[in-house]
Amino acid sequence: MTDQAAGAGTARSEREHLPVAALLALAMTGFICIATETLPAGLLPQIAAGLEVSQSLAGQSVAAYAVGSLVAAIPLTLLTQTWSRRAVLLLTVFGFLAFNTLTAVSENYWLTMCARFLAGAAAGLAWSQLAAYARRMVSPQQQGRAMAIAMVGTPIALSIGVPLGTWLGTSIGWRLAFGVMSGLSVALIIWILAVVPDYPGTKSESRVSLGRVAAMPGVRAVLAVVLFWMLGHNILYTYIAPFATRAGLASNVDLVLFVFGAAALLGIWITGRVVDRALRSSVLTSLLVFALTAFALIWFGTSPIALLVASAVWGLTFGGAATQLQTALADTAGDGADVALSMNVVVWNTAIAGGSAIGGVLLDWGGAETFPPVVMVLAFAGLVVTYTARNSGFMPGARRH
Repeated sequence: MTDQAAGAGTARSEREHLPVAALLALAMTGFICIATETLPAGLLPQIAAGLEVSQSLAGQSVAAYAVGSLVAAIPLTLLTQTWSRRAVLLLTVFGFLAFNTLTAVSENYWLTMCARFLAGAAAGLAWSQLAAYARRMVSPQQQGRAMAIAMVGTPIALSIGVPLGTWLGTSIGWRLAFGVMSGLSVALIIWILAVVPDYPGTKSESRVSLGRVAAMPGVRAVLAVVLFWMLGHNILYTYIAPFATRAGLASNVDLVLFVFGAAALLGIWITGRVVDRALRSSVLTSLLVFALTAFALIWFGTSPIALLVASAVWGLTFGGAATQLQTALADTAGDGADVALSMNVVVWNTAIAGGSAIGGVLLDWGGAETFPPVVMVLAFAGLVVTYTARNSGFMPGARRH
């Protein structure tokens, strides 16, 4: 009788309509986070000329954004625990509006760096909120699918937003490109006010400390997988241009990235379909296939066809990573989900910076052909941690609600 009731409850929840418009507003927030972060990468010559600095100094605008996220994510999340959730979300979008506008009008290099740092701080707070916000909008049985929709802005920004922003900046100027980001932020504020429901923050007496969340069984295991997986991913993604050059695709790096991004969109759709009933299996499968893809690139990385196929498979495994890992972390942390997700922001951004640094050392030391073996080892390390965390972090079977 109990099993029948549970089955009926699951069937009813699957028929419930997801609040798609509200979830897409969260996805748009993620899109703006990624687009704001990566916009300077394709516009370094124009930004350098506009600020009268070298391209290497202009490139530090990306680093300033990442450092802002790293430094601010945890303290801002702890500070705003008791605030209403929509107020926090609006604060992050207002941050993008203000600091992208300041970047667009600034004539001073150091003022621009400050604006980029503060925009990164807004992003750090945003990333710590999005997953938990999406989960609160739906019944427990729908949380995985809701998060998949809320996270779709990331692969779209990486596959479409980056080249579109580069084209926009070269067409109308880099300052107006940042102005467009501000315009998108205004539209998003109206969107959030119109369709995103509000929820209360944590009561003062129920606030969860950082130390308590870090000590929860499984939290450190999930964060370790985040570190290993994203380190491997970013070594390859950051230096995809020199790696593609080995395969004769130096002038087609945009094609490689498009194939990766399109496959990532498919990956996030698949994840949304399976994450609620097979979270552990989906993470294990993604990491195993990623490791095997890296192994294949050791032998066939100089073939253009092999690289394009590998990029598609790689994108497929990566697309659902944010949903999978944040679902596992939020489930494991329970009432401390917001704090745990702020820790995820720090680890994720550390992996981005670490991937860039390690990849640079590898490139100088042995060339781009050294990437696949290192990526394979990191993917297998994540696989081992996931496999051993079966009692907490990545438990078998359907998610426990």
